[in-house]
Amino acid sequence: MKLKKLYLGTNTKMYKTIADTRTFLTELDRHTKDIGRENLELFVLPSFTTLQEAKKCVASGRIRLGAQNMGWEEEGQFSGEISPLMLKEVGAEIVMIGHSERRHVLGETDDMENRKVLCALLHGFTPLLCIGETRKEKETGISDEILRSQLKLGLRGVSGEKSKRLWIAYEPVWAIGVDGVPASKEYAQEKHGVIRACLTELFGKENGDRIPILYGGSVNPDNAPELIRMKNIDGLFIGRSAWEASRFDSMIRSVLPIWEKKQ
Repeated sequence: MKLKKLYLGTNTKMYKTIADTRTFLTELDRHTKDIGRENLELFVLPSFTTLQEAKKCVASGRIRLGAQNMGWEEEGQFSGEISPLMLKEVGAEIVMIGHSERRHVLGETDDMENRKVLCALLHGFTPLLCIGETRKEKETGISDEILRSQLKLGLRGVSGEKSKRLWIAYEPVWAIGVDGVPASKEYAQEKHGVIRACLTELFGKENGDRIPILYGGSVNPDNAPELIRMKNIDGLFIGRSAWEASRFDSMIRSVLPIWEKKQ
């Protein structure tokens, strides 16, 4: 089955203050308010401290907001963590889980990501599970095994019904950040195919085909249109190229017509 929407979003990491986030979202909402949302799911994941103010900056339904992480318990002795109840209070709808920096800089495991996915689903969030291989894993030729393992461990215990709320972001670790090298459109297409096959294996064809798979990793105005032309790519999870509202708006307008033709 074909997906009905193009998924485009950004994670601002640890960069924008409350004031910066307010300006960014206000401008992005203004720039994109004329774009119908029938075929577009637009989302932004700002830092925790900005979420309450962020909610005031966007019209309902035009830009979905989410968190960059979440603890897997409602409350408890977890200093520094943010619970699902706290995220509900500030209006977050999406929770990013398992980003490369959480896994490889801060040491999170597949078991931890799994607990977060289950908790997010329990509390009605849309979990955005990030997966991806390192450069060494790619060079060793085990990328497919790594992706399948991260999916199977991270989504353990998720039912077919609840899988309808899942989003997946494929972000090869070697493609992320200032020094990242974007994956070719052919490579991204191939790995998205591996991910889709694993999702249908886990949840059946109907449910597995429904889950959007986004590509992230040095997405920019030049490669975004080519990536969106690929059959297996359902959206883009964009980094610093989307952190200026006018530039993000230009990227949205460049890829949306391509997506619509692909449908």
